[in-house]
Amino acid sequence: MIKLGILDFDTSHCVEFTKRLNHIGKDAEQFVEGAKVVIGCAGESKLSPERIEGYAKEMKGYGVALVDKPADMIGKVDGVLIEAVDGTVHYERAKPFLEAGVPCFVDKPYACSLTDAKKIADLAAKKKLSLFSSSSLRYAPEVVEYAADAKHGKIAGCVVYGPASHSPIPERNAGLFHYGIHAVEMLYTLMGPGCKRVTCTSEKGADIVTGQWADGRVASVRGTRAPATGFGFTAFAEKGVQAVTVPSKFIYRELLKKVVEMFKTGKAPLDIAETIEIVAFIEAANRSGANHGTGETVKV
Repeated sequence: MIKLGILDFDTSHCVEFTKRLNHIGKDAEQFVEGAKVVIGCAGESKLSPERIEGYAKEMKGYGVALVDKPADMIGKVDGVLIEAVDGTVHYERAKPFLEAGVPCFVDKPYACSLTDAKKIADLAAKKKLSLFSSSSLRYAPEVVEYAADAKHGKIAGCVVYGPASHSPIPERNAGLFHYGIHAVEMLYTLMGPGCKRVTCTSEKGADIVTGQWADGRVASVRGTRAPATGFGFTAFAEKGVQAVTVPSKFIYRELLKKVVEMFKTGKAPLDIAETIEIVAFIEAANRSGANHGTGETVKV
């Protein structure tokens, strides 16, 4: 059984992931085999500090040993889940574990700057460690099924939608980094990497980002703040147009299957280069939105 640690309790993911990995509760169809959360560190937060105490109490109630310092988990786990809701701190959170030879899953957003994104990846590569980051929406069964189905032919473009929100503190998880990352991950699951240029129209109720891929394909993502919206996409493929609604019931389960697979095999299910491009895509979208929709290059 793979022993995992969780760092930072300012997101519901710490408890939701623990319930699925440790088989807590009666909803057995949500359980994931092969790993167990054995230790955790509540950490600190500049975005959602009010969440920490309650989630720490829940984690303790699940029988997870709690430590005061992240470093106290080193030597006691086979891998660590970096769960801070604030992507700007993920490099500093992951660094001690990677330096100590501990592979990491870094929750979304992987990073909020291209500089940090590359620093995390470079350190993992230097230490020859597996590294994985993803939104759970990438592995929603409906998204995976459509992307893998060859019957519709090549996807020429798509319109992806999902909730988005502005970070309470603009310099942390700015723009689509905060919650719009989910829709962007869906976009990349369908289109693949290779976006070279984006434009973003940013208004109070939504961010509309259009990307131009190097092969001439065009796709867009709508991050909606008002009114409330679910997840979904419309795909334009060689053999037809299809609209797909994406429910969230099994997204954590499916993501955790991939996380456990990574810790078991030592090989990430997603090339970190694609994750780095996603960071560059959102950086470019944020620049465009702040400059009245100017075209911005996706600089990787």
